Amino acid sequence: MQAVILAGGRGARLGDLTDEIPKPMIPVGHKPLLHHQVDLLAKYGIKDIILLVHYLKEQVISYFGDGAESGVSVTYYEEKSPLGTAGGIKEIADRLTDDFMVLYGDVMISMDLSRLIRFHREKRSQCTLVLHPNDHPYDSDLVETNHEGRVTAFHPKPHDPGVYYHNLVNAGAYILSADILSFLEKGKKTDFGRDIFPSIYHRIRMFGYTTSEYLKDMGTPDRLEKATRDLEKGLIQKKSYEHPQKAVFLDRDGVLNIEKSYISRPEELEIYPFAPAAVRKINHSGRLAVVVTNQSAVARNLCTEEDVDHIHRKLETDMGKQQAWLDAIYYCPHHPDKGYPDENPAYKIDCECRKPKTGMFVRAAEKYHIALEESYMIGDSERDVLAGRNAGCITVGVRTGYGIRTTRVLPDYFFKDLAEAVDFILEEPYAEVFENVYRKFVRFRDRKPFIMLIGGNSRSGKSTLASFLNIGFRKKGLRSVILELDNWIIPEKERLPGMNVYDRFRLADIEKDVESLLEGSELSMDTYANHPDREPVPVKLNINGEDTVIIEGIVALSSAGIRKRAHVRIFTGVPENILRDRIEEYYTWRGKSPDDIEELYEKRKDDEYRLIEKERNLADLIINPAGI
Repeated sequence: MQAVILAGGRGARLGDLTDEIPKPMIPVGHKPLLHHQVDLLAKYGIKDIILLVHYLKEQVISYFGDGAESGVSVTYYEEKSPLGTAGGIKEIADRLTDDFMVLYGDVMISMDLSRLIRFHREKRSQCTLVLHPNDHPYDSDLVETNHEGRVTAFHPKPHDPGVYYHNLVNAGAYILSADILSFLEKGKKTDFGRDIFPSIYHRIRMFGYTTSEYLKDMGTPDRLEKATRDLEKGLIQKKSYEHPQKAVFLDRDGVLNIEKSYISRPEELEIYPFAPAAVRKINHSGRLAVVVTNQSAVARNLCTEEDVDHIHRKLETDMGKQQAWLDAIYYCPHHPDKGYPDENPAYKIDCECRKPKTGMFVRAAEKYHIALEESYMIGDSERDVLAGRNAGCITVGVRTGYGIRTTRVLPDYFFKDLAEAVDFILEEPYAEVFENVYRKFVRFRDRKPFIMLIGGNSRSGKSTLASFLNIGFRKKGLRSVILELDNWIIPEKERLPGMNVYDRFRLADIEKDVESLLEGSELSMDTYANHPDREPVPVKLNINGEDTVIIEGIVALSSAGIRKRAHVRIFTGVPENILRDRIEEYYTWRGKSPDDIEELYEKRKDDEYRLIEKERNLADLIINPAGI
């Protein structure tokens, strides 16, 4: 396959930078942007390269010569006057005999080109456009495709403010067959995106290859600076699907937008105020933001798949207005239960895509080369947790929407909302703590199991830290288990007046049972249901060959006997103002009134918080002084 790079532009928006250097020769890192493109083509065996040059062409020709030093063959065509993105292609028609790739010389690209080429050939496409979501769809030319990827419409800017659009932007990279040449006019300045593609997409086999790999134009100083930073951080290289990608999978209703039973019209979709900023953080981190949502409203005959598509157009439009994008949206329109009068029988099937099954995850992983074990699933229901677990992801629950209120299966992490969850995922505030603990583990690894205690006041992050350490050890290939001391709490309705924290946790029983477990016994008990809508779940606890044991709970440091068995003793604490806010948010989720929460808080200050705060001195590692 040949390649043509449009390298004749000046780049007036770059100001003084292009007074003496043509735009494609502006350095990104230690070499010109154009050199990055040539290296990418060579890497995938595309070595017959034609450069269309114009402004300060001598610099380009002098730098690349015949291409031998880069392991390619480079030839040139000089445009006497600028001919746009399409006009110059017609001038070299006699040199283009087969399918060829076109790159814009001002776009920084990191792609697995083999996937693009395979897509083009499998679709028997005459014209394949690389499409991607971006952070400014409102001022971009947008493209529409059907479920097969065939292009069905073009929407040049400016867009109709009353219409919702998918965030699918022409990225400035194509594979074209020689058939396209018959639509170009010799000697005429024309643009592919503005003049050619919109007029011929219904006449030829034109497809859109959707990707979230790195394709950024360097047309402004800010974009050039950002690309340079991304290159230095290694983000550009990692975004190629040659490398496994990390994703944050997102349920839709109750996570991104307010839960309303069976949304069937775009007007009913109301995204949370914090959602765009959270998704934008995912975008900037290099992770993919992928929605996986059950939409059984279709099977229930409350709406059609076309209605779901319009709802998702609104979702993407609303996100785009705040510079955020979703890399993909997968939905399941099915429901397995049949026999209802108004149902749509075509969708009443036992499919593989409806969560908690993993069909949507599998499809996303195949298309975007996602490493599921390095990815997260954020949801508000048991179904989301099970789906994420079944797919091999780290699971995160949020207290918005259904709030994981009714469940027998708990997520790895549990946060207030999407914003808090994303901050934790991306910032990894306990990474340094894990490294400290792991160094101690290495020192004591011959004394199996390695025992960690995590104590501290309620809502101070103990369970979050325990999960982080547990997952960290498992990533190291070690066997790890968490003993949650909440399972020893006396249920609220059985507590007696005057009980303090040690009474509520049955500390004497904890000491006896933990000692028995560490000696190899098995213990059967019910889990603590921390929400009125939850039921206790029978569990069997045992420690059998684990490398590490994490004992987590408010009273984890309260027993002298257990402290003596531990290799690491951690205390988590937060300032009182943060503790109070967390208590209020947590008990509101549990359904308590403001007056009940205030009364509980004042009581707990004396019979719990002040008692546990004194145990700070029993720890050899104290964390969370700022309320992480």
